[in-house]
Order: sequence, then C-alpha cells, then structure tokens
Amino acid sequence: MQLPPDSDLLRSFLAVADAGSVTAAAGRLGRTQSAVSLQIKRLEDNLGQPLFHRQARGVALTPRGEQLVPYARRITALLDEAAVALRVRPLVGPVRVGIPDEYTGTILPRALAAFAERHPGVEVSVRCDHSEPQLRALDADDLDIAVIYDWSYVAEGEVLCIDPTVWVTSRTHAQHLRRPLPVGVYFRSDWCRDFAQRSLDQQGLDWHVAFECDDAGAMRVAVEHGLAIVPISRSTIPPDCRELTAGDGFPMVDSSRVILKRSAGGTSPAIEGMAEMLREAFRPLMAAGAP
Repeated sequence: MQLPPDSDLLRSFLAVADAGSVTAAAGRLGRTQSAVSLQIKRLEDNLGQPLFHRQARGVALTPRGEQLVPYARRITALLDEAAVALRVRPLVGPVRVGIPDEYTGTILPRALAAFAERHPGVEVSVRCDHSEPQLRALDADDLDIAVIYDWSYVAEGEVLCIDPTVWVTSRTHAQHLRRPLPVGVYFRSDWCRDFAQRSLDQQGLDWHVAFECDDAGAMRVAVEHGLAIVPISRSTIPPDCRELTAGDGFPMVDSSRVILKRSAGGTSPAIEGMAEMLREAFRPLMAAGAP
C-alpha cells in the first residue's frame, strides 16, 4: 500500500470527508462531481481498500478512511507551508526589537526563533525591558519596534491583545491565606505602586513586602517557591500556580492592552516582517478576548 504523490487526491479526499458528500465537495473545489468521484476512486485503488461507505444521502468514512484523515491533513498542511516559504522573498537588514520580560519565557522566544529561521539574513537584536524605557528607546531611535503594556489605555499603536495583570498564588504553598499577606513588588515601579499595591489597599487587605525584584521572571520564581503572592500577566501564570479571583477576595490588578509600536525613524521590509511575526505570536491571546 503506497500513497500517491498527487496531493490533489488527498485534497479531494478531505473535501469529501468534511462535506459528507461528493456533490458538496465538488462545489467547494470548483470541480465536477464526476471528476471528484474519479479522484476518490484513484485514491482507493492505490490504497487497495475503500475509504467511504456510499449511502443514500452522501457518504461516510470507513475505518481506513478515518485513519487516513489526520495524515492527509498533515501532508497537505506541510505542502501549503512549503509553498508559502518558497514564495516568500527572504528579508535582509537589521531589526532592533524591544519586548517585555513577561514574555521572554513564553510567547516571544518561539516567535523570534521562527523569524530567525525563516529570514537568516536579518540581524535581530532584542532588548528586554519595561514599557517606559522601551518608549524612550523608540523616541531616541534606539529601537525599531517594541511590544509594550498600556494599562492606562492612552498609548497609540496596534493592539496585539488584552492580557490582564492578576494576583497569583502557589497551589502548594497557598500564600494568599497568610496574614499579613506576603507580597512581591517591583521596586522603582510607578505601575506597581499605582495599580498593584493600591488594589490591595482598596480591598482593605493587610499585606507586607516579602519579595522585591525588577523582572517578571523573578516574580514567577517567588510565587512558585512560596515566597509571596505576585502580580503577573494572566497568560504567564506558572504551572502549579493559579489566579486569585474575586471569589478569593482579590481584585484584578489591571486589564492592560499589549501594544505594538514602531519608531518614528522609518520602517523596512525586515521590520514589517518582524511586526507580522509578533502579531502571529500574540494571535492566540487576541482570540481569547478581553476578560
């Protein structure tokens, strides 16, 4: 048993499997019913067994047909991906990108690695920093593009997603049950003072600073090891930790927009390619929607 190299046979097979009818599949593919039926017969002859049960109304997959479906999807998806990659003109030139440290262990490493693999001629340099320094770097033309948080909803730029900051506790250590509350804070941070700490004060919670740092990675370590509850982005909650909700007596800290901003110094195909890669990286969070 050997699959034919003609991907059109697999595409016709998937169209019939999805539509449940040769006639409907022919309409989707823009072909005649007889042409699609012939392709299905060729595929079945090649495999030496039927892929569909013919019924009074439409068709149903045989066990072998059901077995073939995931393989056919993978093969056609890989062929489509290869076609796109070969059509895309390789990008060249430098790109200086700023990213928040919240995403350095989750979304962005995959995106940057994929971009570098797809466009090896682009010289990518990454600055990991908080939003305010990144904005200054954009104004000084030290960055070409940056991902920043906009918790006050005043920044201009392209919205990549809404990723709220929430209080997080360890499931094992349950720091949120202690009094006074052990809290992790960012030192030298106006946002932490005006949003995170104020949210606790407004709830009348008794708390004390148990951990101080300047990056989200350290915050995640602190909550994982039972040192404190911490304010971090909902999408970056570590395993074995959970969000503290209103049911626990804790407010959401903010509902920050994640913004893509460019330098006023101009753009290039490489910069726009990086922008598209960042959009793709954040698309799952955008699809999740606002809280």
